Amino acid sequence: MQNKWAYMRIDEVMNSLKSDSDKGLTEEEAQKRLTRYGLNILRNEKKISPVKIFLHQFRDAMVLILIGATLISGMLGEYADALTILTIVVINAVLGLVQEYRAEKSIEALRRIVSQEANVIRDGLEKTIPAGELVPGDIVVLKAGDKVPADIRLLKTRNLQVEESALTGESVPVSKDARIVCCREVGSLDQKNFAFMGTLITRGRGRGIVANTGMRTEVGRIAGLIQEAGEMETPLQKRLDGVGKRLVLFCLVICAIVTLIGIARGIPAYKMFLAGVSLAVAAIPEGLPAIVTVALAIGVQKMLRRKALVRKLPAVETLGCTTVICSDKTGTLTKNEMTVRNIWVDQSIIEISGEGYSPRGDFLMGGEKTSLKKSHGLKTLLKIAALCNNARLVRDGVDIEGMFRKANWSTKGDPTKGALLVAAAKGGIWRERIEEEEQRIEEIPFDSDRKRMSVIYRNRIGEFLYTKGAPDVVLERCKYILSNGSISEITKEKREKILNQNLELADRAMRVLALAYREVSSESSRYDEDLEKDLVFVGLAAMIDPPRPEVTEAIKKCYKAGIRTVMITGDHPSTAAAVAKEIGLTRYGSRVVTGKELGKMSEKRFSQIVEEISVYARVSPKDKLRIIRTLKGKGHIVAMTGDGVNDAPAVKEANIGIAMGIAGTDVTKEASSMILLDDNFSTIISATEEGRVIYDNIRKFIRYMLACNIGEVMVVLLAMIIGLPLPLIPIQILFVNLVTDGLPAMALGLEKGEPDVMERPPRRPDESIFSGGLARKIISKGVFIGLGTLSVFILGLILGEGELDTARTMAFCTLVFFQLFYVFECKSSRGAPLITGLFSNPYLIVAVLSSIIAQLAVVYMPFFQTIFKTVPLNSFHWTVVLAVTGAATILNMLYQLTLRPIMRRIISVRI
Repeated sequence: MQNKWAYMRIDEVMNSLKSDSDKGLTEEEAQKRLTRYGLNILRNEKKISPVKIFLHQFRDAMVLILIGATLISGMLGEYADALTILTIVVINAVLGLVQEYRAEKSIEALRRIVSQEANVIRDGLEKTIPAGELVPGDIVVLKAGDKVPADIRLLKTRNLQVEESALTGESVPVSKDARIVCCREVGSLDQKNFAFMGTLITRGRGRGIVANTGMRTEVGRIAGLIQEAGEMETPLQKRLDGVGKRLVLFCLVICAIVTLIGIARGIPAYKMFLAGVSLAVAAIPEGLPAIVTVALAIGVQKMLRRKALVRKLPAVETLGCTTVICSDKTGTLTKNEMTVRNIWVDQSIIEISGEGYSPRGDFLMGGEKTSLKKSHGLKTLLKIAALCNNARLVRDGVDIEGMFRKANWSTKGDPTKGALLVAAAKGGIWRERIEEEEQRIEEIPFDSDRKRMSVIYRNRIGEFLYTKGAPDVVLERCKYILSNGSISEITKEKREKILNQNLELADRAMRVLALAYREVSSESSRYDEDLEKDLVFVGLAAMIDPPRPEVTEAIKKCYKAGIRTVMITGDHPSTAAAVAKEIGLTRYGSRVVTGKELGKMSEKRFSQIVEEISVYARVSPKDKLRIIRTLKGKGHIVAMTGDGVNDAPAVKEANIGIAMGIAGTDVTKEASSMILLDDNFSTIISATEEGRVIYDNIRKFIRYMLACNIGEVMVVLLAMIIGLPLPLIPIQILFVNLVTDGLPAMALGLEKGEPDVMERPPRRPDESIFSGGLARKIISKGVFIGLGTLSVFILGLILGEGELDTARTMAFCTLVFFQLFYVFECKSSRGAPLITGLFSNPYLIVAVLSSIIAQLAVVYMPFFQTIFKTVPLNSFHWTVVLAVTGAATILNMLYQLTLRPIMRRIISVRI
């Protein structure tokens, strides 16, 4: 929806809104309009009951299986097992409730950025009213420091500047002019005659008429976009849901087969039902939701140590399969600190080093350090930069008085002026020190017409005027030039050289200011603009919001990991392109598209080229949302970073939204899945690595648990088919499930990442959790465990001359130790525990030892022997058990260490 008021003349706006610029509305008319338009507040149309969110957690297929397993365990008298499973279900439901409920608080955060009071004119009198009572047609008075209370068409302005970073993401204040009438091609980001709700008046004053209130404002439309942005299941949630549904079918089939075979053989139906149900419970990996939760929670703790706060557990895993990272520019890829990078003085370029607002840095000419002692022109330029300036450089919130100490630095005031002040401080020029000997006696302020600012200082020699402003404007008023310590008239050639240098710096997306001075007579009129003529040109200062130093390397890592980085900014195309080039982004795709071009593009055309575009400039919140949705429509898993309100809808719409912790607004933080506490883009790469490690660990867990469960099922199923007694009774099956699905499996989820985790391309969003031969490994190992356990059972029957309890105890121990050996094979996705280190996971060692102790207690303690129907085993029995169970793991390790490398070399030679 276009903002029609920006395209209308002031008289047309006043007539359309039926208001008076001097008297405003009457109180009676204001009340009528309040009834018609409603309160000037943002509404959340999607209020969801916490109870409804909690109940929604029980719709997942795996959770329904676990609830069924709880009921079955209770029927079997296994109340401890039932209570354990029920606890897992409730914990997961509570976690889901907390995550989803917090995500719906975005609109509340939006409300907090809106002004609470407004100065209006009603019945011809200026008064202060609650901002929520503003109506279209109200006349609002604006001054420096005010937060704009609604969308306002400006009627009068005087040096009015507005910081719109909350909407546009750009920190440099924008000059406003009520006289301008915008053409319809101008987007909302460039409407100079409009002040938007939630933005901040940084300078000057003005008066305007309320055009839009509440949800009809620009911020309101963003709130609407946040509400429209959907919550999608993560790739992991989709895969686990698929696993759960398959297990339902598998459990039903196994129950039916085992029960029918047993009944056909004459075994009582009740006993066979219990056996079938026990197998079904064994086949269900009830530890799966718990291990996923624990693995993600551990990942959250690791990320917190890396300065990333994860608000939604699945976010870490989602980052692991991210294919595109869409990043805001200002404050994310750049430092959101205007910094003077280059100074042109004495016919030469000087580069300034040093980070951020710290007044510590070097001046480099031709790569070598220079000093103020060597350049009178540089010293003069920095003096002008410090004196023709109203910004302040502060340390830990305290104004500096010429003292340099190690501390945290920041600037107060206009960012451009702050950059000049910092540059001067890096050269040892402090305004506070100069003003001990010189006194400011006059200021001729900057405005959008003059495009320059001047101040007059008096010292022992006389009075001097110092000027800074747009290079073309200042140069027109210069008659002389300071070069290499001497003053001479500016020739035509020198003027052209200065203008060419200005263009060269501007082409690098830098903001360029010219600095000049002159001595003035004490009798001169203080307000006479003729003072600003016959100036001595000193030089140019070029500044830019510099890229974060770590970003370039982070983008390289993204590219190596198969992840595209896309810049999305509200800034100008030239600035965006220059930053993209500096950080190396354009090496991986150089196309730059503006919001205006995007608006003219059809959905079909945009979908065709979206994967070729690396930089989007001058885009609106709606454009950002469209970009995210189109990328998702192409099958990408998209991460979106942002800090301003303008980023919030896209942050929420993305598969994973990432907010900046320092510069980020509350709105964006509430809409995000993860917050970067240090606003560091490279932290995202650490999060991506952690996400891949977590997904690998979950696959290892699934490989381990399902193979073990298949082994348990195969033992009983094969025994039924060939006419043997039950190798395991129901209570033994449930114990095996509890012991091996418990601590060892949980510890497997805490494995460290494998060395090549960030050298692989992202997995496809539609990739099965069983890809890469995982299903084959699970089934083959499960069958092997089943056959091995059944073989030991038959051998126990033969050696024990039909002693069923001995054979069952041997089978019982064989099944447990098969699984405890196998857990070490699952440490590596390639099957060799030595690849990741056999003892690299101390939690796994402790878990396995605990399981061994528990199993020995069941076999040798009389109390448990009665419950589990076990008998003590002798050394021969244990030799058989350990030989059968350990052989597979040992042979696999030998294969990985010897035969597999040989086979790889043979294949590579043939190729």
